[in-house]
Amino acid sequence: MNVSYRIATPEDTAECIALRGKTRENAFSIEQLEELGITLDSWKAGISDGSLPGYVGISEGRIIGYCFGDSEAGEIVVLALLPEYESKGIGKVLLDKMMESFRSLGFERLFLGCSSDPKARSYGFYRHLGWRSTGLFDDAGDEILEYFPNK
Repeated sequence: MNVSYRIATPEDTAECIALRGKTRENAFSIEQLEELGITLDSWKAGISDGSLPGYVGISEGRIIGYCFGDSEAGEIVVLALLPEYESKGIGKVLLDKMMESFRSLGFERLFLGCSSDPKARSYGFYRHLGWRSTGLFDDAGDEILEYFPNK
């Protein structure tokens, strides 16, 4: 399987939104994203102005996964992957690229919201990579994990 990676562009937004509804866990439809205030226009604007930088993974000419973050807060906002590309290291590469980008911006602490259910794939994924629980939860009920990239 040949996967290439690159910085996300505003033109990737529609494909990223469509992909989010096809994920195995934590899928969101276009309508559900809009209810959260995440629209095609808001996502494009975030990529354009640098507040929502991201990376995409591409295979056979289509986006198969992505990772985006909030460049003002150091938050990993979303990591999404099509189910048939799971467990192949692609999610880790996308996350690593976003984390490296944040390190280069000077962040000493990164954070994200993650399911607190040990049965969820994300629960073990992030912890295996060194992310630790803060003991706090966000408004969506997700556990807040943190990572210190320079330690």
